[in-house]
Amino acid sequence: MDRRVLKTRKAIMEAFVGLLDEKDFEQMTINDIADRANVNRGTIYLHYTDKYDLLDRCIETYLQQLVDTCMIDHYPMPMTAKDALLRTFRYLEEHAAIYTTLLTKKGIPAFRSKLMTIMIQGVEEQMDACGVQGGMSKEVTVQFLASAAVGLLEWWIMNAMPYSAEDMVDQLIALLELHLSLPALVVQG
Repeated sequence: MDRRVLKTRKAIMEAFVGLLDEKDFEQMTINDIADRANVNRGTIYLHYTDKYDLLDRCIETYLQQLVDTCMIDHYPMPMTAKDALLRTFRYLEEHAAIYTTLLTKKGIPAFRSKLMTIMIQGVEEQMDACGVQGGMSKEVTVQFLASAAVGLLEWWIMNAMPYSAEDMVDQLIALLELHLSLPALVVQG
């Protein structure tokens, strides 16, 4: 893709997220976004159908960046769940402004919902790879673990990250080991 197109899309998305932090999505207009991104209104329509399309693509883009950064498929050796979680928390720490806005804005629950879907898939893959069952329903266990992880991430972000990424991962792993008697999970690369 042309660098100018990428630069324009990036400017539009950054303007959009910045505006989301300041005002409700429903009150935001294409003109607001265009002004903030320093582009013409028509330029936005060249890339996005409307602000709802922009919201959907924004969510997809930032979730994909999170997944691409944190779920390493190109590692030659398997990575522990602790390593994957630590990469996730550190990435969120580095990009706190964007993810805080996307997770905490009441007008856009779609981000949290899609994050939950990704987490459920990851937990299912972990359980399949490790054969973790413990006599419990796989569906219930997956929902519990995914909800706990997303809820903890959300709490951490909404409370201005009161603990370091390392502390959060250590506590999450300790809770999982304590309450679920799970062996060390391994992320398959």
